Amino acid sequence: MNVENKIALVTGGSRGIGRAIVIELVKKGAKVVFTYLNGKKEAYELKEEVTSSGGEAIPFKVDIGNFEDTKKMVADVIQTFGRIDILVNNAGKTRDKTLLVMSPEEWNDVINTNLTGTYNVTKNCIFYMLKNKSGRIINLSSISGIEGLPGQANYSASKAGIIGFTRAIAKEVVGYGITVNAVAPGGVKTAMIEGMTEKARESLLSSVPMRRFCEPEEVANVVSYLALKSPNYLTGNVIVLDGGAGIG
Repeated sequence: MNVENKIALVTGGSRGIGRAIVIELVKKGAKVVFTYLNGKKEAYELKEEVTSSGGEAIPFKVDIGNFEDTKKMVADVIQTFGRIDILVNNAGKTRDKTLLVMSPEEWNDVINTNLTGTYNVTKNCIFYMLKNKSGRIINLSSISGIEGLPGQANYSASKAGIIGFTRAIAKEVVGYGITVNAVAPGGVKTAMIEGMTEKARESLLSSVPMRRFCEPEEVANVVSYLALKSPNYLTGNVIVLDGGAGIG
C-alpha cells in the first residue's frame, strides 16, 4: 500500500529502531517528521540520506518528557502539514541498575522519557486524529515490559505501562477510525546490544531459539504494517518480536 502524502510523526528517529522506521515509512511514500534530543549529527545525516533518495524527513529537536515542548512541536507539525496520520512512539532510554542501588533520579528519568513521553506526544496528537476520524498509533514496548528483567525495574515498568496505555487508549478511540497497537521486541541489534560484552550477549541469546538478535528493519516492517496495512479490526494488541523465546 502506498501512503503518499500521509504525514507520520516518529519519536526518537535519529538512530537505531527509530531510524529504520523513518526509512521504511519514507520508502512507502509517507512524509515523516522525527524527533531527536541528543543525536543532532545522526538526525541531519538521516535527513540528507532521505532527501537524496527523493523522500522527505524533517528532524525536530524536542524533549518528549516536557509536555509544553511536545505541545509546541505537534502544533508546528499541524501548522506545516495540516494533520498527523501516523504516530510512532519510539523514543526511549535505559538506565539499568538493580533496585537496591537505583536512585530516584534514575527511576524518574526513564519513566519520564519512556512512559510520560508517550503520554505527552499522544495527548497532543489525539485531538487532531479524533477530528479527522482516522489515525494509526504504534507504541514501542519491549519484552522487558512483559516479562520483567533484573536490573531493569525502571525500564520494565515504563514498557509495561506502555502496554496498559495502548490497550486503554485503543478502547477510548475505537469508534473514531483510530487504531492503537504496540510492538514488543526482544533484543534488537542496536548500539546498546553491540556495546555489551560477548559474554553478556551470549547470555541474552541463550533464551532465543532463533539464536540471533532482532534486526531494526524487522521492527520497522512490523510498525509499517500496523501503520499502513493492518485492518481497523486489529487494535489494542501487542505484537511480540522475540525470535521464538515465548514459545512453550
